Amino acid sequence: RLYQIPFEMPDCEEESESHTLHLVGDFSAPAEFFVTLGVFSFLYSMAALVLYLRFHSLYGENKKVPFADFCVTVCFAFFWLVAAAAWGKGLTDVKAATRPASLIAAMAVCQGQDVVCNAGTTPAMGLANISVVR
Repeated sequence: RLYQIPFEMPDCEEESESHTLHLVGDFSAPAEFFVTLGVFSFLYSMAALVLYLRFHSLYGENKKVPFADFCVTVCFAFFWLVAAAAWGKGLTDVKAATRPASLIAAMAVCQGQDVVCNAGTTPAMGLANISVVR
């Protein structure tokens, strides 16, 4: 929810005054889907572990239980792939919205004739990239 983050930018004409720039975009849905699916996968893994260890005879005797377990596992694998792709797209959109060049372009103070704006350092996105790979 980048629109909730205010970004203070200076006003070069009056040093004491600053303007607020609000970032654009709401990329929370892919992240929430990714995390929710991870939590449900964990809960299902714990339930399956209890089934395998505590009710092993039920799992071995009834042929429908292993097939149902297989179908649920395939569904989780498919949704995990979809969630990872959605989170990857959401992360790409967050990177585009917070790119220093696009922030400088959105600042009215940087549009002047003799004004030189510099972004400074590029934000580190290494851990965010790793979250998509996982």
